Amino acid sequence: MHHLRQSDPESGLSLVELIVTVAILAVLATAAVPIARFRVQREKERELRYDLWQMRDAVDHYKDAAERGGFQTKLESFGYPPDLDTLVNGVDVQGKKVKFLRRIPVDPMTGKTEWGERSMQDDPKGDSWGGQNVFDVYSKSGRTAIDGTKYTEW
Repeated sequence: MHHLRQSDPESGLSLVELIVTVAILAVLATAAVPIARFRVQREKERELRYDLWQMRDAVDHYKDAAERGGFQTKLESFGYPPDLDTLVNGVDVQGKKVKFLRRIPVDPMTGKTEWGERSMQDDPKGDSWGGQNVFDVYSKSGRTAIDGTKYTEW
C-alpha cells in the first residue's frame, strides 16, 4: 500500500498566524518604548530633586556658619554665599578651610553645571540674578516635569 503522508495541521504556523504574532509583538514593543522613556525621566527628576536639596542644604549651612560668626560676609549678602563656587572652594574659619559642597552637581535636565540662582533681593518669580548672594538655586531647563510643573519652579 502506498501511504500519502499528509502534513500535520499542528506542525507549523500558517501565514496568518505569523502575521498576527508579529503584529502583537510590534504593538508590545511600541508600548515598551514610552514606558522606558517615562522611567528615565522619573530617574532624572529624582536626581534633580536630590541635587537641588544638596545645594540648598549647603546654602543653609553656609548661612548658619556666617550667623554664628564663623567668618565675615558682606552686609548686603544677608549671610548667604556670594556664589556656588564659594560653597565648593570653602571659607576660612579660625584658620581652617571649611567647605559646604563637594562639587557643583550637573543638572540632569540640561547636562551642565549651570544653575539658575536667586538672591534675597531678586524677584522670586523672575529668572535674573542680581548677584548680591545665592539665596536659592533652580534648574535652567525649560521643560515640564511628569507632574505638569516646570523644572524651574522646583
